[in-house]
Amino acid sequence: MCFPYHAKPPIFPIAGAAIDSEDITLTASDGNQFAAYVARAEEPLGPAIVVLPDVRGLFPFYEELALRFAERGYDAVAFDYFGRTAGIGKRDAEFEFRPHIEQSTFEGVKNDVAACVAYFRADDPNRKIFTIGFCFGGSSSWQQAANGHDLSGAIGFYGHPTRENFPAGSPAVVSLVEQFECPVLALMGGADQGIPADVVQQYEEVLTADEHPHEVCVYTGAPHSFFDRGFEEYAAESKDAWERVLRFIEQYS
Repeated sequence: MCFPYHAKPPIFPIAGAAIDSEDITLTASDGNQFAAYVARAEEPLGPAIVVLPDVRGLFPFYEELALRFAERGYDAVAFDYFGRTAGIGKRDAEFEFRPHIEQSTFEGVKNDVAACVAYFRADDPNRKIFTIGFCFGGSSSWQQAANGHDLSGAIGFYGHPTRENFPAGSPAVVSLVEQFECPVLALMGGADQGIPADVVQQYEEVLTADEHPHEVCVYTGAPHSFFDRGFEEYAAESKDAWERVLRFIEQYS
């Protein structure tokens, strides 16, 4: 699992920033209705962000992250994976997410991301869209670079680049690199026991061999899910990661 239910992004609010936010329901092309949380900038810069949560699905960490993006001028939507199996509605810390994440599919996530992209492009078909995800959502974010969404960038925090069939039916990220349609950013923990250094190195080597625009940053000593306000000892790493995310979006906007 990635963040605990009560975790918070290690990004503090901007005093006086004006934003608008609300819970919404989106509908995918296969008819699935799913929950999402949208945050809108008072003075949007243009690009929008689709936030892919970890295995827990949509919970407050990701809603707050959407707000932090909106404060910086980027409209953002964080969405829930479990519309097909758990319905729509807020869930507390006791929600048993594992049976639902095990029923998630590559095509389902793809269709839901497409609905989020369509939401932002309803008034501007050429709007630049970035995905960002964490853990399960990190690898899923990179996968979206090959899923025909016409993204401007795909960002992943500690996604697994060689794992297959999670979600069900998904190929390994490294096998999709030749199909990537946009630059990718990978932010990894150097002490992540679930994603060994050689796996991260393999991902970077495949990206480099394909001459695909990318940045892979490994934070020495940082564990999985280090990007958490509760991990005060990794505040510097989190600050650097957030700055890299913002630079990446600005660079490819």
